[in-house]
Amino acid sequence: MFTGLIEHLGRVSFIERDDGGCALTVSDSANILGDCHVGDSITVNGACLTVTEFDAAQDGGYFKVWLANETLDRTDLGDCRVGDHVNLERAMAGHIRFGGHFVQGHVDTTATIVKRQPDGESLRVWFQLPQSTSEGHSLMAYLVPKGYVAIDGTSLTLTEVDDAKNMFGVMIIKHTQEKVSLASKPVGAKVNIEVDMVGKYVEKSVATALAGGGSDAVRGLVEKIVEDVLTRRLGS
Repeated sequence: MFTGLIEHLGRVSFIERDDGGCALTVSDSANILGDCHVGDSITVNGACLTVTEFDAAQDGGYFKVWLANETLDRTDLGDCRVGDHVNLERAMAGHIRFGGHFVQGHVDTTATIVKRQPDGESLRVWFQLPQSTSEGHSLMAYLVPKGYVAIDGTSLTLTEVDDAKNMFGVMIIKHTQEKVSLASKPVGAKVNIEVDMVGKYVEKSVATALAGGGSDAVRGLVEKIVEDVLTRRLGS
């Protein structure tokens, strides 16, 4: 589990591809390797990946991860080039303040940057989502104004949501611009998107209740809502 508060910007230093996936080496990462172990989880641009090798002293501190084809298909990491900077966050520790939102590091899809606009010292950025994900549905249902979204692993607050155009916007304050890679990405670039998982659980619970399954509590709540709506309509 992660918070969406990026700890460090690493640098892609080596990429090795084959038919089964891709090995990615991220250097200049000594700041987050002091307590690292092989097998630990680190998000790279929001994708939760397993450390397979690391050295906190060599090349400014490096670690290596393996990207399966599923990860390459669902994220923008397959487009990474040597020299690119990537957002890094270690798995959340139990003793720290929880400042972002619950981020799993399971990227849902990619979005495209369609507009950038300075707003004082802040930066407004708009994104276009695909009409549907690989599962065949849109993610717009999980995006609400002032709700959360993880973009390249960064926890951000939604400032605008346009369901008709499959677009949404965020504002990035000056401090965040200096700490994450998103601020330097141009219009047309892809970013990794993970929507708030709470919305997914709520949707599944309601859908299951409507189908006649799930817990008695959720089913009873749905039935009450339906009864209230029918009562109002019949009464009018």
